[in-house]
Amino acid sequence: MIALHINIDHVATVRQARQISEPDPVTAAGLVELAGADGITIHLREDRRHIIDRDVRILRETIQTRMNLEMAATAEMFAIALDIRPDIVTLVPEKREEVTTEGGLDIAGAAEIMHKGIAQLRGAGIRVSLFIDPDAEQIKASQKAGAEDVELHTGCYANAENSEELDREYQRLVSAAELAHQEKLQVNAGHGLNYINTQRICGLPHLRELNIGHSIVSRAIFVGISQAVQEMREIIIRNS
Repeated sequence: MIALHINIDHVATVRQARQISEPDPVTAAGLVELAGADGITIHLREDRRHIIDRDVRILRETIQTRMNLEMAATAEMFAIALDIRPDIVTLVPEKREEVTTEGGLDIAGAAEIMHKGIAQLRGAGIRVSLFIDPDAEQIKASQKAGAEDVELHTGCYANAENSEELDREYQRLVSAAELAHQEKLQVNAGHGLNYINTQRICGLPHLRELNIGHSIVSRAIFVGISQAVQEMREIIIRNS
């Protein structure tokens, strides 16, 4: 069964819009776990625009499933991860001016700090995943860098404007998933996935985990967070 990890950053985004205490992403994490989530994903950005250090500390103590900490490959973030000890660290690219993550990491051209940081995380017993585009060079570089997982960036697939482009992007993901499996990397996927396009993504070969956030939090506004999680879980079950 494909695991569903839910990104609760957007709950924190609503909170930070008013700089108050609600809605609390810690409460959201508990509710989505009760509704059937297999893990909680949070992105601690360098500018702390949504998830903040307080959230990371409390969630580490309260999450009952698995904690996936998304972060940039910087000395500050590696130090935080080694202190907090999440179950998984997913290294992602990060730009201050972007609204959300716009593409995958360039592992092939990565600086030494990334390779050193990956080794430190794995030495501490933390699973390491790299968020990359569905590209053969990046997959091979991820394996050489010491990652255990890759999260395939599904943004181009999710943003496809016609069926031809959709098919082309899906086939890129299929090829990438096959190669990642050959390289002994666990295959995960995420970005831009919703209640429609996730159905096809569940057919990717060797897929083990999906990271989905915005569409579930958006759906929760209308039906409640528990139902929103359950509906996505049902899609995954039907299409796996």
